[in-house]
Amino acid sequence: MDAAFEVLSEAEHDRVTATYVPLTEAVRALIDATIRTQADDAVIEQARAAVDAVTRSLRSQRIRPSGVSYRIDGRLVPVANAAVGQCNPIAPPLVVHHEAGGRCWSQFVLGAAYEGPPGLTHGGVCALVLDHMLGEAASQGLTQPLYTGTITVKYLRGTPLGPLRCQAWVNHTEGIKAFARGFISDSTGVTVEAEGVFIKPTWARAAE
Repeated sequence: MDAAFEVLSEAEHDRVTATYVPLTEAVRALIDATIRTQADDAVIEQARAAVDAVTRSLRSQRIRPSGVSYRIDGRLVPVANAAVGQCNPIAPPLVVHHEAGGRCWSQFVLGAAYEGPPGLTHGGVCALVLDHMLGEAASQGLTQPLYTGTITVKYLRGTPLGPLRCQAWVNHTEGIKAFARGFISDSTGVTVEAEGVFIKPTWARAAE
């Protein structure tokens, strides 16, 4: 069955964004600093104690249940999503732009938290980005329930860390299936390609 949703007005969404996104950005910066720091033992211990204290403070307050997302005017706002979640510090996050004809694109920066081989993006992270972007195209901006059935990723060369772009589009549809394609590119061209099949789940078909 479908996930749980809390319906928000635009004003309520703006409040959530203004409250929690700056915290998420601060934690994202902390993750990068944690990976790259060469501070001495005393500074590391002081930082660990401070992070532990902040974690206890946050957990002492209300906690949003796992699996709960927001909807605004029928539009899904997945705040915890690993690719686009505004409240998820491990998300890049992607900001997805939709165009006429079902195409979508995103420009984003991947830093040290996404490294695989030295200086390059982990292949699994590339697959994550492409899976989400193809899903965005197939589901018309997350307005239709279509989930990944299969996805095939072809790595043409290493994807460097830093500024990247991803594009995706629907090739064609067949009944309950949408066939999508896309790629990631850097300043010199395409690094990874993907194609996938996205399927309307049984519960959504039953509701029609």
